[in-house]
Amino acid sequence: MQKDIRLHGLIDHSIEYYAIVAGIDVHQRYFFNMGHDDEELRFFSPGNEFVIGREGIISRGNGGSFCEYMFGVDQPIADLAKGDVINRLVIYGAHYDNVTGILEFEDDTSGTLNYDKIFFDGNAVSNYFFFINSDRISGSFSEQQEEIVKLLGKGIKRSTAVGEEFDNGIIDEIFTMLGDQRAQLFLFKLINRKNREYRDFFNSLYLKNKNISDEDFAMLASLAGRYEIDRYQQERIRIDVMYKHPDNRRIVDEYKTILIDCNRKGEINKLENARLTRLKTLSVRNKIPGALFYTLDEMLKKDKKMVDLEEHDYISETRQILEGLFLSERQIESTVDREDMLKLLYAKKKAAENRDHTFEEILLDASKACDEKIRDGADMSLLEGFSYIITYFDRYDSTSSLINQLAFMENVRVTEEMIRSLLGNKAEFGLLKPTLFDELFISGILENKYLGSYGRKKVTSLIRGLRLIEEKRLATSALMDKLTDINEEERLFQAALEHVRERIRNFYSKYSSKADQNLLKREVADELRHKKLLTGELTDDLFNEVILTIKKEAIYIHNLLTTIITKKDTALREDFLENSGLDRFYVEELEREYYELNDLNINDLYQIRKGLN
Repeated sequence: MQKDIRLHGLIDHSIEYYAIVAGIDVHQRYFFNMGHDDEELRFFSPGNEFVIGREGIISRGNGGSFCEYMFGVDQPIADLAKGDVINRLVIYGAHYDNVTGILEFEDDTSGTLNYDKIFFDGNAVSNYFFFINSDRISGSFSEQQEEIVKLLGKGIKRSTAVGEEFDNGIIDEIFTMLGDQRAQLFLFKLINRKNREYRDFFNSLYLKNKNISDEDFAMLASLAGRYEIDRYQQERIRIDVMYKHPDNRRIVDEYKTILIDCNRKGEINKLENARLTRLKTLSVRNKIPGALFYTLDEMLKKDKKMVDLEEHDYISETRQILEGLFLSERQIESTVDREDMLKLLYAKKKAAENRDHTFEEILLDASKACDEKIRDGADMSLLEGFSYIITYFDRYDSTSSLINQLAFMENVRVTEEMIRSLLGNKAEFGLLKPTLFDELFISGILENKYLGSYGRKKVTSLIRGLRLIEEKRLATSALMDKLTDINEEERLFQAALEHVRERIRNFYSKYSSKADQNLLKREVADELRHKKLLTGELTDDLFNEVILTIKKEAIYIHNLLTTIITKKDTALREDFLENSGLDRFYVEELEREYYELNDLNINDLYQIRKGLN
């Protein structure tokens, strides 16, 4: 019978440890002692030693450490490309030979690590260390470590028990992989209690509605300040929590899968590029941080097998303008005229639409070249010309960000300061070309098939309001109130829609009669008030719109989707979505669930959609 002995304690207010020794006869063995005035806890078996000290750990012998990967943090492409590899495994004395690509092992496996480095290089919250005493693992330390990798490496890197901190599960898995029931396993779990509290608090806030209010963020910042959690750790914890949200993870993992497949083939075709672009658009709606996608782009871009699509005209124009102004070895005029600036802004818009990082790379090269020329004594007019470009690009980024958030996100808080900033940027773009603001930021969004009814209301209200303010017929506060009202109506509609769907799914098989609808409306209104999502009345107009939306969704799934799939009838799908006004994001989620439920090939669905992305 396998037994284990567990020790639990605190090193200080920050670090918590669990030390577990498992095996058939561990209760009969002497395997740990206290040392140095109770400042160290030492565990040992023949040839192995692990010391938990005040400042860090000391290890000698076989074994290593493992932890759950935090998304986007130092994850090798080899692991990233394997969708089931979720854990980081470090074996003492092992390293990759960059020339041969082979994992090599050394006999010198001893080392020390302080706690800051453990939680900085590994998981910010929880990390495991281990060593093993087994007849199956013998010889020199390099031989022991190689055998451990062969026996345990694949399993540990894929174990879900690691992220769940399911210690019993980890122990059972390791003994199963070892195949030696007389072995002794020494397992140590180190927890950063402050980081864990920060993660759990952020997780509780984020799971409410995938949005952090100013008040909640202030409490979060206060907690981080009190615990002296640095900004890098805060950021990686927040991104990891956001990635693990089921809605986010599905989108990001699909994006990652497409990129990895493209990486293997060495090319991106038009359909795959359309899918990537759609996922980026969807990420804005779902409040997924762009850093998740940019991290993937950068990690996979380093593979030299990856080839770019044919360079577009807008990239060629950008190269021509910037290289002509900044990168040429000849002495040239460094000013940027109106036509140049217009071309660069149109190019920036195209690059954003095509998810093309080449534009930013060209700009970065130009920035470096400008700095070098100024350092070497070039005229300061060169810096002034480049600053002129950057200023307009900053205006573009801030304007595009706010308008896209209004169009595709819920609960966007608009302030008078934001409106005044938009007015200032609009005026500056108007100096280049009177219609430039609409061309850059409005026409494309209003034509976007994923723009919902409330997003359209907010964008059109914004444009009309800005025009009236310019004509001195409206105050900025009035426009802010108008946008706030639309946002509140959208919030209530989405909350009611979610609750009505849930009620119909669980309690109501029919909801066509007026009596059923009145009862449903009262129950949903009461539930929304109980959850403090509704303070006034649930109006008939809003409720009727919710019921109509659900009926349209049912018609699509039960009556039309089978025909669309069977006949690959893109026109029928598009005609329904255009005329129904349904949210395309939600319809695509319904389609995906239908394909998964009926075990259909998801690539067929992409083929049906491809003309729309």
